[in-house]
Amino acid sequence: MDPMSLMITSSARTVLREMTVDDAPFIRDLLNQPSFLRYIGDREVRTADDATRIIESRYRQSYRDHGSGLWVVQRAENGVPMGICGFVRRDVLPHPDLGFALLPEFEGHGLACEAAEAALAYARSTLGFSHVLAIATKDNTRSLQLLHRLGFRADGEVTMPGDAVPIARLILEL
Repeated sequence: MDPMSLMITSSARTVLREMTVDDAPFIRDLLNQPSFLRYIGDREVRTADDATRIIESRYRQSYRDHGSGLWVVQRAENGVPMGICGFVRRDVLPHPDLGFALLPEFEGHGLACEAAEAALAYARSTLGFSHVLAIATKDNTRSLQLLHRLGFRADGEVTMPGDAVPIARLILEL
C-alpha cells in the first residue's frame, strides 16, 4: 500500500499518515526508547510481531472506531518515520487527548510542535473537535513546555487506571 495514500495531513517538514503493519520495526524501536518508557509507559512491545499486534489492535482499531488515532510522523522530504502524533480516546477522559513521541534524533528541532499543530488543525477542520486534552507526567518538562506553546492550559490532574500517581491534565479549546 502506498504510504502517501494514507496521508492525513502535513506541514512544511512533516507528513502525518496512518500507521500500517509495515511500520512494526519502527514502532518497536519508538516504544522502547528510554524517554517513551519513562514518560509514557511500557507497552511491552519487544518484537516486530508484538508491534504488529499493537498496530492492529490499538492504532488501526482507533482509526476504525473513531476516525482518528496516533499517526506516523514522517519527514516530508524523504518519508523517514520520526515519531507518532495524533489523538487517543480514553474512557477516563471526556475529550480526545493529543499524544506525541519522537525518536531522540528528531527531538529539539521543532518537529513535534509542527506535527502537533498540523494534527490540531486537522482536528478542528476535519474531525470537528471542539476541545482536546493532553496528559503528561509532571516531570516531563519538554512535553509540558510544548503543550503550553501550543496553547494548552492547566486543567487539573488525573490518575490513570493502574497508576498511583496523578499526572497533569491540560485542555485546549479549538
